[in-house]
Order: sequence, then C-alpha cells, then structure tokens
Amino acid sequence: MKNLETYISERKKHDPEFAEGFETGYEEFKIGVLLKMAREEAGLTQEQLARKLNTKKAAISRIENHAEDMKLSTLKKFAEALGKKITIHVQ
Repeated sequence: MKNLETYISERKKHDPEFAEGFETGYEEFKIGVLLKMAREEAGLTQEQLARKLNTKKAAISRIENHAEDMKLSTLKKFAEALGKKITIHVQ
C-alpha cells in the first residue's frame, strides 16, 4: 500500500492533470462508498433499499458505484430511507 501511496503522491506532483482528475474521482468514489456503508450499516440489501425508494436494484447499484452524477434530491431520499441526514460543507 505504501508503494501505491508514494506513486500517487509523486504522480500528483509532476502531473497536474492527473492530480486534478484524481481528487475529483476520489471524491465521487468516496460518496458511493459512504452510501454503501450506510446501507449495509442499516442492514439493508440493495434490493430492500430499492423497494423502499420505489426503484430498481440496478439504480441503487449505479448510485453506489457511480455517484458522480447524482441529484441532491436523490441523495437526500437515499439517506432518508436509511434514517440518515445529508449535510454539505463548502470549504
């Protein structure tokens, strides 16, 4: 893991385009992971959550794996179905 972290760090220093793309991609990936963790913590399968949201399992999978193109209203519904709240911070 240390070699990967070193590689990413060095690549970001020497390749601004990679650095920008990496950070954007990481944030999008992180949102999907957080949503999946919240669903699992709630003890729900994708199918069960889909039923709660009146959608299909494929839609839940898409949200968890490709969270970069999600409406805030969808994110809010997803969180509420899990008994969670969404907060957004601008830095």
